[in-house]
Amino acid sequence: MFGRKNNENDTVVALLAAAIRRDISFGELPPDSKLKIESLRSRYGGSAHSIREALVSLSVEGLVEATAQRGFRVASATAADLEDITRLRGELEVMGLRWSMENGDIAWEGRVLAARHALSRIESFMLEQPETYALEWEEYNRQFHHALMDACGSPRLLDIQDKLYNQSRRFRLAALKEGRINFNNSQKEHDDLATAAIKRDSVHACNLLKIHIQGARPGP
Repeated sequence: MFGRKNNENDTVVALLAAAIRRDISFGELPPDSKLKIESLRSRYGGSAHSIREALVSLSVEGLVEATAQRGFRVASATAADLEDITRLRGELEVMGLRWSMENGDIAWEGRVLAARHALSRIESFMLEQPETYALEWEEYNRQFHHALMDACGSPRLLDIQDKLYNQSRRFRLAALKEGRINFNNSQKEHDDLATAAIKRDSVHACNLLKIHIQGARPGP
């Protein structure tokens, strides 16, 4: 009984965190804005305890900042923040890709190709209706970047990269909203990157990935 209750509570917290994460990513909860428990309960539902746990979870991801004196607030999203996130992503993802090309098997190649195919499909839809498919595009993009590294053999690297990716999402969606993402260029970059990775062309693939990530600052 106790285990079931805990599982149900974990599910509620995860759902609340996902909703708050989404609204932070889309700017509905602006950078540096205070996150008051009762206001969030009115907006998302759930208990005060569940909201607090969700905010703690998001603070671990770097999307929310928590202090004993001031409570919770949305993390800042300055040009300096983007520069720092982009630089770290460039280093970590290149390292993860290089290790994956060294260790990856045929199954890894299949995951890369499958993720690339899914992303390519959603990118074609984004050319026509970017706002409709924004969340799906963002998720498939995350999956593609994860697939490139998921044979690296380092769960810690993957965990850190996932946090950095989540922190970069706000900037990417802002660029999307402002029409600063060129999906034709993006498709070509992703195609070239997947091809180089499958061929185990380490130097070329790592250069492509670093350029691709840096090119997203502030938008491709």
